[in-house]
Amino acid sequence: MKSKKLIFFILRSAILGLIIAFAYLFWQGEITTADVVALFSQHQHQVTTAPQRLPQTGPFSYADAVQSSSPSVVTIYTSKTVKQSLHPLLDDPVFDQLFGDQLKKFKRDKTETNLGSGVIMTRSGYIVTNQHVIDGADEILISLADGRSSEAELIGQDRETDIAVLHIPLNDLQNISLANNADDIQVGDVVLAIGNPLNVGQTVTMGIISGTGRNRVGLNTFENFIQTDAAINPGNSGGALINANGDLIGINTAIFSQSGGSQGIGFAIPATLAVEVMQEIIENGRVSRGWMGVEGTEITAQAALESGDPNIRGVLVVGVFIDSPADLAGIETGDIITAIDGKPVQKVRNVLEIIAGHKPGDEVSLNLLRAGEELALTLVTTERPQ
Repeated sequence: MKSKKLIFFILRSAILGLIIAFAYLFWQGEITTADVVALFSQHQHQVTTAPQRLPQTGPFSYADAVQSSSPSVVTIYTSKTVKQSLHPLLDDPVFDQLFGDQLKKFKRDKTETNLGSGVIMTRSGYIVTNQHVIDGADEILISLADGRSSEAELIGQDRETDIAVLHIPLNDLQNISLANNADDIQVGDVVLAIGNPLNVGQTVTMGIISGTGRNRVGLNTFENFIQTDAAINPGNSGGALINANGDLIGINTAIFSQSGGSQGIGFAIPATLAVEVMQEIIENGRVSRGWMGVEGTEITAQAALESGDPNIRGVLVVGVFIDSPADLAGIETGDIITAIDGKPVQKVRNVLEIIAGHKPGDEVSLNLLRAGEELALTLVTTERPQ
């Protein structure tokens, strides 16, 4: 009670002191009525224009996105028979006669199983997954999110992009929707990874896009990965990477890990590339790419300086395959490829991707430097060796 009276006394004294101070300054002429009004108006303006909290633009739940896409994500079980590597003496007829019963247990073949995920791309039953999920499989079993299962037929596979296409003869399938702007993704976009990691059941993990256009990862010949920190573990391979609307933007492929578990660095194949490969496999049973037949290396800044022209940009040809399109066109070791089809090239990957984008039999124009002289050649691509 005494404390309340003390607080009230202090407040009253402070207010009374302010009133006396204003009255004295006003009487002395050091402050006017206009000053008091201006001071009050300024204080009022500052209060009303204080920074507002940022609006909440993202959803508080991604349940709708998951519900729309998860029925299109399947689990893939594969099995293959692996013959045991035997010592040559075990095939000797004398050993077989003496120790036949004991040798039988060493001659047994074993069955290896593998686990992965896949994405239903069409209502007619075509499924996209990673090639390494079904590599060498004798039997492929698909388990759907609704509880149904079916054996799958391998339609085709492309090792160079790690894409395989399967087909299941089931009805009432729900295909996943492809993002309209699948190539317009940005670092920082929210993404969800759906698959069956470690065979615990369909699982959804969330993260963001950590990077785009990742290459030199050492996984595939043609690499243009989406990097994400959404948790990806063994069993997620071939599953869906979706955006916040539930639309497909990538096929989960691999993790970068020193422990074998997720460390926040996962890679996915862009959905547009997966669809292109799928369509060609469905139409032709395989993917056919152009080939020119050279080996090259990037020109480093030091090499450019040593050449006497620090502005040189291109790919140095260090080898030409005999009777290849490059050989027949007259390309020589030591040439520098500066442009293909009018597009400047600076990296071996640029050359590889542009040429592979052509069909066998296409004419390709090249701009070269040979002994400092500009040269233009035309070659006809052949099919890239598998």
